[in-house]
Amino acid sequence: MAIGRRTFIKIVGASAGATAVGVGLGSRLLASNDYVPDPGTDGDEVIPTFCEICFWKCGVLAHKKDGRITKIVGNPAHPLSRGRLCPRGTGGTGLLYDPDRLKRPLIRKEARGKQVFEEVSWDEALDHIAAKLKEVAAKHGPESVALFNHGYGASWIKALVQAYGSDNVGAPSYAQCRGSREKAFELTYGSAVGSPEVLDIENTRVLTLIGSHLGENMHNTQVQELADAIGAGAELVVVDPRFSTAAGKARYWLPIRPGTDIALLLAWMHVIVKERLYDRDYVAKYAVGFEELEKHVADKTPEWASVETGIAPELIVETARFIAGARPASLVHPGRRSNWYGDDTQRGRSVAILNALLGSWGRKGGFFLPTSYAVPKVPASKKIEHHFKEPPDAPLDRPVPFLGEALAHGLRDASIPGANVAYPIKAWIVYGTNLLQALPEPEKTVKALEALDFVVAIDVLPAEITGWADVVLPEATYLERFDDLHAPPWKRGYVAIRQPVVPPLHDSKPGSWIAWELGKRLGLTDYLQGDVESYLDARLKKIGSSLTELKARGVLLAKREPTFIEEGLEPTFATPSGKIELFSKQLEDAGLPPLPQYTPPAPAPAGHFRLLVGRAPMHTFGRTTNNPFLGRVMRENVVWLNAKRARELGFETGDDVVVVNQDGAKAGPIKVRATEGIRPDCVYMVHGFGHASKELHFAFSRGADDSQLVTRVAIDPVMGGTGINVNFVRLERAAASEVSA
Repeated sequence: MAIGRRTFIKIVGASAGATAVGVGLGSRLLASNDYVPDPGTDGDEVIPTFCEICFWKCGVLAHKKDGRITKIVGNPAHPLSRGRLCPRGTGGTGLLYDPDRLKRPLIRKEARGKQVFEEVSWDEALDHIAAKLKEVAAKHGPESVALFNHGYGASWIKALVQAYGSDNVGAPSYAQCRGSREKAFELTYGSAVGSPEVLDIENTRVLTLIGSHLGENMHNTQVQELADAIGAGAELVVVDPRFSTAAGKARYWLPIRPGTDIALLLAWMHVIVKERLYDRDYVAKYAVGFEELEKHVADKTPEWASVETGIAPELIVETARFIAGARPASLVHPGRRSNWYGDDTQRGRSVAILNALLGSWGRKGGFFLPTSYAVPKVPASKKIEHHFKEPPDAPLDRPVPFLGEALAHGLRDASIPGANVAYPIKAWIVYGTNLLQALPEPEKTVKALEALDFVVAIDVLPAEITGWADVVLPEATYLERFDDLHAPPWKRGYVAIRQPVVPPLHDSKPGSWIAWELGKRLGLTDYLQGDVESYLDARLKKIGSSLTELKARGVLLAKREPTFIEEGLEPTFATPSGKIELFSKQLEDAGLPPLPQYTPPAPAPAGHFRLLVGRAPMHTFGRTTNNPFLGRVMRENVVWLNAKRARELGFETGDDVVVVNQDGAKAGPIKVRATEGIRPDCVYMVHGFGHASKELHFAFSRGADDSQLVTRVAIDPVMGGTGINVNFVRLERAAASEVSA
């Protein structure tokens, strides 16, 4: 079943115990407590917490007046926000007071796909879920339930699913975003770069961005540090087919042919090794495999790479020398969304090896060695002792040797009847992730949803995935709930709290409450945390603090520890050799290339462009496009098209087009942006628009949904990630009926 723009959710008459309504899910009308505040008004109470508009988790101060949040600002004491927020963070009240929010539990009343629901009480919804989960476990085993999740609040639901007996917990971000990068750095250094990444951008002298749109993909701390670094004289090298925001600040912009990054990286290594520009003392002390690397890059000349990348040989040489000239404060950014073409772990390995040649791991201006504020967990009364079955992540004839987490697309594929997997997935719990936009190959997602025995969605907004659920549970936003303490590795260890600023609106509930109440009905409470405040207080007392103290302060900082070799800290590497592994014996033993190999990308079909997608600074994927504040700043996406190609095709800026991929999938209409700032062989769109859910009244039908065009993927043979930049599109002029639809 295709996902149409006119798909929507209806609520039929409510059952006893719930209020009957005659409006669609998420009425346009504001209820009495749906007050949208003036974001510039100061409050008479300020409450610290941390943000969830994106994954960065910046510390914020929420101003409250007369029981309503009036504005959100950065917490100066928090190491990630440092007193400042990105546009998304300041717009957090737009989510809290969104009139389209899910307000009450819903149970499906017609066949899945017909989108007809009834409002029910929490007891009725939770009793129904528990009964169905018991039924699934009895028929197929508990491992047949999969949890798809995104967001920090998912920890409570993860604990519930694992107590139930399933370890099939997958986040789309692993396979689509960060997984290949993390595995590449683990194979090279024994450590991943983490989230937030352990990058010392503020002290770097040269920052190299390869397809990393820093400033558009708005990672608050990194953008602040980048501004500070540029102010102190740092230079940028930007490798991108598109003239990005960062490219406008760069000394060098290299508009590379898409899919040829590894060729450029190998050529840079060739120059740096041949001219002895690498950090010889560092490599000799900390690395193994240099001789093999030297032989491997001997024929990867700038002339060879120029043919592949479209970048002149002399520019490859010049930029290699420029990058090496700033070592060790020369940082090649590992990127965030790094799964593109199917060879992405090898691309990540190329980035990791180049940084090793620069001597940047553990050095100022490179990668710092983080510390953590150790806050012991408080165990539940019983420890989970299930023997979990391995995830059925991929077809049995396509195993991946370095799987780091369950693959969300693998769990999805294992839900499709007839899949060649060890065992099928029969039920989904979907927490905070809109799988119709978050997973590639959306038709497979629909096939899985049509075949499942049971689907539960836990969310704040009526995104497309909620229309496919059998039960929809409205969760409280991050401004209305407690979550677990946040104490990530960072330059200086810290522990931060997320706490309610206002009580939950409507009939929404915190995820911790949902997990506990479901756990009671499933007989699992011995394996779960009960009262959240007592649990948090018990954790904090183990470090001599208390919930009362942290609620008041928002963040506690650990004692400052050395984080750089320059400060006397000696790095350790959790690799088999105990050193940086330029040549990977682990990969070789798995039958994979131990050094990065370049494979030319497939050419575009005649008349097609390679589809590239990215982010915007005021939006987080599709999670914020319905936000009344942020949506007005950027209402819809556009498709970037090279100006010369636009003239040849008869298009101008502002023309409405439909984007059609190589398999006939369509998205749009969307407006053209004709520009010199993109290569002629590709087009570019910001992700997260073109919502098909009519209950997202602000976002519905604005722009185009690029995920509908990702009908093909290239599977990374190392860790199973999905490269999505293997799709090609052409542009058709939109008909008048399509524009007005």
